[in-house]
Amino acid sequence: MHHREIPLTLLILMFISTSEEICISRHHITAVEGEPFYLKCCPSSSEHKNKTTTIKWYKNESHGPTELRSGGSPRIILHDYVLEFWPVEMDDSGSYSCRMGNDTQAWKLNVIRRSKNSCFTEKQVISKVVEVKKTLQVPCENNYFQNLANRTSLYKDCEKIDFNFNLNLKKIAEFKDGGYYTCVFFLHHAGKLFNVTKTFNITIIGDHSSIIPALLGPKLTQVKVELGKDTQLNCSALLNEKDVVYWNTWRENGSDPNVHEEEGTRIRTPDGKWLASKTLRIENVNEKNLNFLYNCTVASKGGTDTKSFILLRKEDMADIPGHVFTRGMIVAALISVSIVCLVIMGVIYRVDLALFYRHFTGRDETLTAVVDEIHSLIEKSRRLIIVLSKSYMSNEVRYELESGLHEALVERKIKIILIEFTPVGDFTFLPQSLKLLKSHRVLKWKAEKSLSYNSRFWKNLRYLMPAKTVKPCGDESEVLPVLSQA
Repeated sequence: MHHREIPLTLLILMFISTSEEICISRHHITAVEGEPFYLKCCPSSSEHKNKTTTIKWYKNESHGPTELRSGGSPRIILHDYVLEFWPVEMDDSGSYSCRMGNDTQAWKLNVIRRSKNSCFTEKQVISKVVEVKKTLQVPCENNYFQNLANRTSLYKDCEKIDFNFNLNLKKIAEFKDGGYYTCVFFLHHAGKLFNVTKTFNITIIGDHSSIIPALLGPKLTQVKVELGKDTQLNCSALLNEKDVVYWNTWRENGSDPNVHEEEGTRIRTPDGKWLASKTLRIENVNEKNLNFLYNCTVASKGGTDTKSFILLRKEDMADIPGHVFTRGMIVAALISVSIVCLVIMGVIYRVDLALFYRHFTGRDETLTAVVDEIHSLIEKSRRLIIVLSKSYMSNEVRYELESGLHEALVERKIKIILIEFTPVGDFTFLPQSLKLLKSHRVLKWKAEKSLSYNSRFWKNLRYLMPAKTVKPCGDESEVLPVLSQA
C-alpha cells in the first residue's frame, strides 16, 4: 500500500465508525416538537458490503405502511440510511421502518410538545450527580448535528453563560453549580435557522467516600390502575457499589403469582457512585393487588431506606368521603322535598297568590290596556266631541278629555266640538285648558227625544266634522300610455 493511500483508508474507517455511532438501535424514541431530528438504519455486515442494496423507508398508518419518498414533503428528507425531519412535528409521531434487502429495522417515535415557559423539555433531561470538589463536566456534543452547527451556546437555568470552545464545560464542582445546563446547537437549513437542544440536570452532593443509600421520589406513591391491565412500579436509588435494591411483596399467605420482579439496572455516575433501578411488573391487576403496600428497599452497611407503592382503582381515587357524601345526600333530599312542596302550594293557591301580588304591587292590567287604547284612538282622530255632562265625567273619560286637549293645544292635530247635553250652570268640573282654546263651537241639545237627520243640530254637527276626500277609482287615476298609430 502506498503512503498516500493511508490517509484515505483512515478517513473511510473513521466514516464507517462514525456512521455506526449515530445509528439508532433503540426501538422507542422521543423527540421534541420544532427541533431537527433523524432516524438512521444500522445495516448488517452483509448488507453493508452490498453496494446495490435498495433502502426504502415506511411509516405505518392505520391502513398499512406508506412508503416515504424524496420530495414528498419539504420537511422530510431521505439520505439512504438516514431519514431527516426539518423539523419534527406532532403529526410525525408513529411507527417507522426501513428495509435494506432482507433486513428490516423499526422504531416507535413519540413527539412531545416543547415547553413554552422554559428553554428545555423536562422529559428530555439527562440527570447527572456530581460530588462537590470533583470534576464537573457538561459535554455539549451531538454525534449527528454537531458538524452541521455553525455555533453552539450553553445556558444554565435558561440564562446564557460563557464556556470554552471545545464544546465542554469543565470545572471543579461547587454546591452553587447545581442546576439545568442546556446546550443549544444552531443550524441553518434551506434558508431557515433551527436549533437542537441537549439538557443536563446537575445535582451536587456532599464530599463523602461512601454515601447513605437513598431512594428517589416520595416515600408513598399512589398508582391508579384498571382491573385486568398490566402495570409497572419503578424504584430508583442512589447508592454505593455494594448496596442492594430489592422488592418486598410477601404476604402472610404467600406471594401473588401475577407479581414479578424484573432484573435491575445500574449506571455508574461520573463521581464513582451508582444509580440503580428495579422494576416490579404486575400482570392482570386484580382485587388482591389493590390497597396493598409494595415496598422497595435499598440496604447497605450504613442503613436502609424504604418507599412504598399502593395500587388504587381509578374510580376509587375520586371517591368522596362517606360522611361528606351522606351529608350531601341529606341536603339534596331536603332541597328536593322543599321544591316539590312549593310547587304543590303554588298550584293549590295560585289564585290567592295572584290577587295578593296585584294588591301588593298596586297594578291593574285592565286599566293599562284601556289607557293605551284611548291614546291610540285619539291619535287617529281629527275631531274631539266633548259632551258637557257631570254624569259623563268618569276617570277613563277624564283621561280621554285631557289627552284630547293636549292634542288640540300642543300638537294642533285635532279640533274640539262641545255639545251641551243638559243645561250646565257650573263648569268647574271641566279642565281649565278648555279656556285656552282660541276658537271652539258649542252645540246645544234642546230636544227631549231624537231629532231627525235633517234637523239643524245634526247639520251643524256635520258642518263641524272634517270633510271626506273622494279618491278616484284606480282605472281613472292611472295615466295610460299613448300608442302611436300606423
